[in-house]
Amino acid sequence: MINCLFCKIIAGDIPAEKIFEDENTFVFLDIGPVSKGHMLVIPKNHAENLTEGSVEDACSLMATVHKIAPDVMRGLGATGYNIGMNHGKDAGQEVFHTHIHLMPRYEKDSRLFVKFQPSKEELHEVAKKIREVLS
Repeated sequence: MINCLFCKIIAGDIPAEKIFEDENTFVFLDIGPVSKGHMLVIPKNHAENLTEGSVEDACSLMATVHKIAPDVMRGLGATGYNIGMNHGKDAGQEVFHTHIHLMPRYEKDSRLFVKFQPSKEELHEVAKKIREVLS
C-alpha cells in the first residue's frame, strides 16, 4: 500500500527500531509508548484491520506474540504484559494497517495507557536490550 506508514516501515523507507522479523510479521517499538518496550506486531501483508486480512496473517500475529513475549519480559525485567488492538477509527485505530500492541508491564506500574515521548537514544537502548535476548 503506497501511502501506508507501516508498509513504508516494513520496506525500510521509514526508520524504526526493529525488534523482530520473520516471513510473515514485523515487530518494532512504538514511538508513543505507554510502557518501556511497548511494541507493535504487524503482518507484512497490508490489511486495514484484522478482519480484512487473512486468517493466516492473524494466526501469524499471535504466533509472533507468543514467541517473543517471554523473551521481551526477561530482557526488560517486566512482570507482565498487555496485548491490545484497536479495530477502526472509533476504537482508537490511528494507522490503518493491522497491528497488535504488546506492552510490557512492571511491578508498581500504573497500568495507564498514557503515551510518553522517549528520545531516539532511549528507544534504541530498549530495542537493543530486547534484541539481545530474543531466541
